Amino acid sequence: MAENDATRDDYEDKYLGGGEDDLTERLADIDDETAEARAQALLEGLDDYDLDEEDRALLGAWGFDFDEENEQFADPVVAIVGRPNVGKSTIINRILGRREAVVEDKPGVTRDRVSYKAEWVGKRFTLVDTGGWESDARGIDAQVADQAEIAVEQADVVILVVDARVGITASDEQIVRMLRRVKKPIILMANKIDDSHLEPEIYGLWSLGMGQPFPVSGLHGRGLADALDELLEVMPEHSQYTQPEAPGGPRRVALIGRPNVGKSSLLNKLAGSERAVVNDLAGTTRDPIDEVIELGGYPWRFIDTAGIRRRQHMAKGAEFYSSLRTQTALERSEVAVVLLDVSEPLSEQDVRIIQTTIDSGRAMVLAFNKWDTLDEERRDMLEREIDRDLAHVKWAPRVNISAKTGWHKDKLVPALERSLESWDSRIPTGRLNAFLGELAAAHPHPLRGGKQPRILFGTQVSSRPPKFVLFTTGFLDPGYRRFITRRLRETFEFTGTPIEISMRVRERRSLGDRQGSKAKKGGKGSRKR
Repeated sequence: MAENDATRDDYEDKYLGGGEDDLTERLADIDDETAEARAQALLEGLDDYDLDEEDRALLGAWGFDFDEENEQFADPVVAIVGRPNVGKSTIINRILGRREAVVEDKPGVTRDRVSYKAEWVGKRFTLVDTGGWESDARGIDAQVADQAEIAVEQADVVILVVDARVGITASDEQIVRMLRRVKKPIILMANKIDDSHLEPEIYGLWSLGMGQPFPVSGLHGRGLADALDELLEVMPEHSQYTQPEAPGGPRRVALIGRPNVGKSSLLNKLAGSERAVVNDLAGTTRDPIDEVIELGGYPWRFIDTAGIRRRQHMAKGAEFYSSLRTQTALERSEVAVVLLDVSEPLSEQDVRIIQTTIDSGRAMVLAFNKWDTLDEERRDMLEREIDRDLAHVKWAPRVNISAKTGWHKDKLVPALERSLESWDSRIPTGRLNAFLGELAAAHPHPLRGGKQPRILFGTQVSSRPPKFVLFTTGFLDPGYRRFITRRLRETFEFTGTPIEISMRVRERRSLGDRQGSKAKKGGKGSRKR
């Protein structure tokens, strides 16, 4: 996960002497050939440590850019549907093997994230949570049912979750009628079968006409393997409905922000036409609108999205599915322009949208709308407020604009280009380890329990966004990781992109194991000669 790394914090002052040094000058004295030779020696030194297959795969990728292998096909999409409180979130967490979907014992709890990358026995797919569908005394509202079809129409397979203990309800029957119309393969999961003596509860579910009910327990994981094996049987190799973005095309930009913040107005100004409906009523944009616009001599693909409301569990019907499209648009994009309205105070909602962008791993530009309406005194005051409230994203370029008049719209492209350049960039492994070595020499990690964790080797495993793995002898303090990330940004000029740093703590092998390994290598070498 990306660190909140933009500013110096108390940790540096307390443990690292304020973090001041001559690191830049010292790195300048190390040429590339020397840096690469030192990195190779560090890499060979890792043979003395216990490494697993995944470690060796990461180390074997040294110098190889995974992002250059553009996938020609999109992963199949699986939508999970069901009425509220049938246990969809619990099943999602069980499939993912981690707690991501919010679980609460009350109906209608939906999530900030609705799309997850999942894998079963080596087969990857995208899992989409459509949220719980509320029913009233008259059953599911027709408009909400229509919007539900939008949520599953791009899916290749649908998982229908039913509470086997409750049995079939009117809401379940409404959902089944909708699923029959979309004509997709269905996996029927009869949830909350936590013990074998409850399995007879599933027999009544055959009457839904959705095929074999699979008895499962999202809480304990019971029966999920059989259901997921069946999922793989009916799931296509690649998505039949979603196509990956073509490599080499226009860079993709998502315009995101609260409803009525000026996204459609900005899109219209950039395009020079009334492409998107603009209205003072919040949320008039329901669907993402793609617009290829030439700016700065190059084409850009802009995606105008429905505004993100406070929480998706507060959105009803069309608003919920607009939020779903917003998340989809963010995933399709390479860089996001987060539009903020300076005529209103920065809200918790704005901060959450920024965090959503960071968590998505996309490059980012902050655009402050209606800046032209402020006088000089208010501008100075607002600058200080932004520095304080958004200190954790100090690395994101800021553009002050007017979506209505187009004032300063020409400043948007340079900011986008800076962010994307950093998002795409890769640090040579030699330079990275020279940086880590000089930084640790100037500011060693504090002692913990009489021991001092050391960084053995570092490698950048991918870009878009830049992701780094550090092999260490012990856990690094969160404050020390923030320090590394901040200095990494400063030294290599990462602007407008989140950075992810993960650790792999490894123990030194016993002397006997090390000697045996070296003897084995020596024997192989002598046979070759």
